[in-house]
Amino acid sequence: MANMLQCSSADGQADEQVGLRDLNEPLIDHSEGQLFLSKAFKIIVEEVLCKGTDISQKVCEWKDPEELARLLDLELRATGEPQHKLLERVSDVANYSIKTSHPRFFNQLYGGVDYHALAGRFLTEALNTNLFTYEVAPVFVLMETEVLRGLRQLVGWTEGDGLFCPGGSTSNMFAMNLARYRLFPEVKGRGLWGLPRLTLFTSSESHYSVKKGAAYLGIGTDNVIVVKVDDGGRMIPEDLDEKITLAKSQGTVPFLVSCTSGTTVQGAFDPLDRIADVCEKHKLWMHVDAAWGGSVLFSKQHRHLMKGVDRANSVGWNPHKMLLAGLQCSALLLQDTTNLLKRCHCANASYLFQQDKFYDVNLDVGDKSVQCSRKVDCLKLWLMWKAVGSAGLEERVDKAFIHVRYLVEEMKKREGFQLLREPEFVNVCFWFIPPSMRGKEGHADYQERLAKVAPVIKERMVKQGTIMVGYQPLGNKVNFFRMVAFSPLLSKKDMDFFLDEIERQGNDL
Repeated sequence: MANMLQCSSADGQADEQVGLRDLNEPLIDHSEGQLFLSKAFKIIVEEVLCKGTDISQKVCEWKDPEELARLLDLELRATGEPQHKLLERVSDVANYSIKTSHPRFFNQLYGGVDYHALAGRFLTEALNTNLFTYEVAPVFVLMETEVLRGLRQLVGWTEGDGLFCPGGSTSNMFAMNLARYRLFPEVKGRGLWGLPRLTLFTSSESHYSVKKGAAYLGIGTDNVIVVKVDDGGRMIPEDLDEKITLAKSQGTVPFLVSCTSGTTVQGAFDPLDRIADVCEKHKLWMHVDAAWGGSVLFSKQHRHLMKGVDRANSVGWNPHKMLLAGLQCSALLLQDTTNLLKRCHCANASYLFQQDKFYDVNLDVGDKSVQCSRKVDCLKLWLMWKAVGSAGLEERVDKAFIHVRYLVEEMKKREGFQLLREPEFVNVCFWFIPPSMRGKEGHADYQERLAKVAPVIKERMVKQGTIMVGYQPLGNKVNFFRMVAFSPLLSKKDMDFFLDEIERQGNDL
């Protein structure tokens, strides 16, 4: 027994010595780690920023899922890999990812690259802080406040509130929650119990996050009343007024109208001034989802598209889209000056938001959000705005409209391109009619055949890596292309190439 105890004691001392030795040395070797980072950064610059913006290189190196999984060797194992192998991993990820900064990436409502914003994104990641209290994010609390103030001024508000959200969908949901809380503050404590049936109103071409938000907040998608749009996809205020009146007569309580400035597909702008008249008549919260179109506010020439936005209660705006701030950068702006955002969302966590701190506790902005951890999304926009100024951002917006005008003019010169309608914004929606289908619009199978054209052309372009562009049906209209031209990297050559490539890939269909 004594020997056993002695052995146990010796083992314990050995374990303790190993533990002490481990505690005296960090697990991460800074010199080795920083060397790896510098090598990885070199790969990122070469593969993503040099090749990834070069028109002589592919937009994507498409692989089917099974092959891609095999090439990437995604399995996680018990033992680590050497640095040279990890650098190969970095290169593989860059190589097989979609080059969203490429001038010929037209697939989504984001793309391109601004190098000042990108520097802000790198710095944000390196600093790795949480934007909830001044003590851990002093620079960014002040910076976010100033950036939000600048955005609100463009809307037309001298005062107000707001915060950066994790995406435009969240901004829309926050607005919905605030509108409900303003009308029924007891919902925060009592929940849905005892509330009347609430209804909200949005256009048939609004973003799907409106319905998602209604489901998430317990309002229910059946209580999202869809308002008719005109031929350009803009909400019809007269139909809104009628539907609000009808909803009231059915015993529901209307509480919010969600307008859109820059719809996802057609790029339509709802008539905000006329909608504001309806909202004021019925005393409803007016929210403007300007995630896509908000950046026209920088342009003296095009800001008229959002005339009346200053009459809204809230605005959602995504600078990561048209302004190229980088994913993600989504602001929710409020006209409210009563601290509604904090009153609606706060939980007053005493371990975080102590009221006896040595600085002004109003700088602890975290309780305005339903999040605890909140990423710094203001730095990239701030650094880019500092670099080019409001005038530079205005120039980008104006140039995008010029590119679209050129593209549309060139389309009209070519046979086979049929516009859905003249674009209001930088969304160009069109069908390509292959030679074999021209003049056969009256045939019974014409629409069925036309619906297959865009998917086939897209598949060919993606697999060859030449262009990425979106397509979709809309209402009773079969699949058509939606081309968005907004990146400052674009030139007329890219517009011409786009049209040539559509013809090249589709002429034999």
